[in-house]
Amino acid sequence: MFELRILLDRITIFVVVLSCAAPTFAQEQPFNFEITPFGAYRIGGEFEETDGNFSIDLDDNGSFGLILNARHSPITQWEILYSRQETSADTTGLGLGDPTLDFNVQYLHAGGTYLWDGHQVRPFLAATLGVTRIEVNNPGFDSDSFFSFSLGLGLQIRPTDRLGIRLEARGFGTLLDSDTDLFCEFGPSNNICAIRINGTIMWQLEAIAGIVLRF
Repeated sequence: MFELRILLDRITIFVVVLSCAAPTFAQEQPFNFEITPFGAYRIGGEFEETDGNFSIDLDDNGSFGLILNARHSPITQWEILYSRQETSADTTGLGLGDPTLDFNVQYLHAGGTYLWDGHQVRPFLAATLGVTRIEVNNPGFDSDSFFSFSLGLGLQIRPTDRLGIRLEARGFGTLLDSDTDLFCEFGPSNNICAIRINGTIMWQLEAIAGIVLRF
């Protein structure tokens, strides 16, 4: 009887220890992937002529996209980002058939993030490289792709282990090719390039808010 009591006591202690440790084990389980659909607001975007006599400014407008992250270490992640903005610009004075051009400005980037310590709130720094695709929606115009880079700073807020909120400010720099002809209009009555760029950078800034799903 005495030995049975000792055995029962040991089993009880084991069950209590295991039940206390189980939440800790679940909490420390690493998640390998994150997917973040987001909405944003993007400002900036200027194209200036080589002689500086004229420039085109893209209208500030909303944007949307998707961020994929893969765990590299407890404090670093690989990152793939896609962001798209639909906007327009006033081109009065350039001699084009349409004084307003409609644009799609898209970024497709790959890079990584560094996360500072924290559990429910984690600051992070993101850096990526990739391609900017600038499309003109007006008929008769061509589109162009350029090398670009980005740098972002933000917070991940994690009310639960699997669900979070990503708040971020990210700057994009697009390297426009030296002596590039932009906004060329081709047609039976008009074959012109509206503006000629000479080795400049187009800057844009985006404020992002997204829902983080971790798995």
